[in-house]
Amino acid sequence: MQLSTTPTLEGRTIQRYLGVVAGEAIIGANIFKDLFASIRNIVGGRAGAYERSLADAREMAMEEMAEQAAKLGANAVVGIDIDYEVLGQDNGMLMVCVSGTAVVV
Repeated sequence: MQLSTTPTLEGRTIQRYLGVVAGEAIIGANIFKDLFASIRNIVGGRAGAYERSLADAREMAMEEMAEQAAKLGANAVVGIDIDYEVLGQDNGMLMVCVSGTAVVV
């Protein structure tokens, strides 16, 4: 399955458009990640635990979207959009949403 943020795939012709597909993943921030992120904010540097969690959530959402596309008979998804939202009463959760157009190339 080819996944692309562009509306086309270079050198390939889209033969059929099968519809919009999407995937979502929600991750919660745990107290230890929050503690270490707070320390990093004070002393500087990157919050590696958050970055890994975010990458994992993005990958889960992309996989879910690709599975939906495969069920429609697609072999690619184009025009992918990735959105991030903070959720929860105390903003303790992060939602990653991806969507795109399932196509046959």
